[in-house]
Amino acid sequence: MERTTNFPSLTFVFLLLLLLLVLECSATPIPKIRARPQPCKRLVFYFHDILYNGHNSKNATAAIVGSPAWGNRTILSGQNHFGNMVVFDDPITLDNNLHSTPVGRAQGFYLYDKKDIFTAWLGFSFVFNSTEHKGSINFAGADPLMNKTRDISVIGGTGDFFMSRGIATLSTDSFEGEVYFRLRVDIKLYECW
Repeated sequence: MERTTNFPSLTFVFLLLLLLLVLECSATPIPKIRARPQPCKRLVFYFHDILYNGHNSKNATAAIVGSPAWGNRTILSGQNHFGNMVVFDDPITLDNNLHSTPVGRAQGFYLYDKKDIFTAWLGFSFVFNSTEHKGSINFAGADPLMNKTRDISVIGGTGDFFMSRGIATLSTDSFEGEVYFRLRVDIKLYECW
């Protein structure tokens, strides 16, 4: 008499499990949609730059310290100011009024780095010494001045902003010829300690 079983053989079960394992491992994973990170801190400041023009030494907060051979140090050179380097120590305010109480200083430099387009490269710090903020935030990056808004990198900080990183969106809020401009700086920090 022949013996029959209703259970599948052990070999068949093993092969079925192996096949399922191989299919599971080789399946293309469904890409996860990453949520856009939200800033851990957001701040808005204005900084006011008054360029020395040979007649305003009392009020000037910036000065040309380097110029090309065809330029001088009291008037920005032609050709989109190419070759000029400006050092500044500008007041930072919470609103767009130059006469508001400063909450700190914007200290650094910008240099005009293209002949054919009006653009600059910035390296500066916001140095705070107010009751609300202590320490500094450091920035660096290209500034295509003709764009309505431009992003530069937040590359670090000290004090309340220790090791901060993020993006600062610049927009020219006002300008008067080549002597005065005011920038609105919208800072979004994505690393906060």
